[in-house]
Amino acid sequence: MGQSVEMSTARETDLYPPIKSFLEDQGYVVKSEVGAADVVAVRGGEPPVVVELKLGFSLALFHQCIARLKVSDDVYLAVARGTGKRFAKAVKENTALARRLGLGLITVRLKDGLVEVHCDPGPYAPRKSTKRQAQLLREFARRQGDPNDGGQTRAGLVTAYRQDALKLAVYLFEAGACRGADVARETGVQHATRMMRDNHYGWFEKVDTGIYGLAQSGADAVATSARILGAD
Repeated sequence: MGQSVEMSTARETDLYPPIKSFLEDQGYVVKSEVGAADVVAVRGGEPPVVVELKLGFSLALFHQCIARLKVSDDVYLAVARGTGKRFAKAVKENTALARRLGLGLITVRLKDGLVEVHCDPGPYAPRKSTKRQAQLLREFARRQGDPNDGGQTRAGLVTAYRQDALKLAVYLFEAGACRGADVARETGVQHATRMMRDNHYGWFEKVDTGIYGLAQSGADAVATSARILGAD
């Protein structure tokens, strides 16, 4: 299909010929730069199809497409197709976003003009995951207080598991090495023995069969327990 286009020298106008040919093959009459739209395609008495062209995904592109929904329900965003896992992830995430907004998404492989439609415009009816909802509510119920700052990164987040581990550490700090069953009973953490055996944070050390004590790193962690355990 003619000379291939390298991404480094590509322009938005390079997306137009493949898009035009793709739509014409489906019986549309296609014209560019009609009003504010990059591409408009008309077939008989059907509503117009509008396509906005960009080399890559951006919030501005989605804004443009949402604005075009004022003139047609059939609006697509079209971007140049990249390579690698990063682009594949971007396509997946932006396809999901396009569906939620009622938009279509197209990619164009510039080296040979291959056009791929990832989703068509249409109303979006999200399916709720009862399993994920249950996990969310379970974590919410187990979490003591509100120890995290909204918007912080995942690193350093305080989970219900970490709070339970700290309960064990505080108890061992005060009582010394104990049997796992005793720690579970006194702290109310049902899986105390397993948690100390797994030693996810490196806070515990096995003293004897079924008996665990507190490592120095665990003693250090106890100093942060007031906020993490939801104390006032």
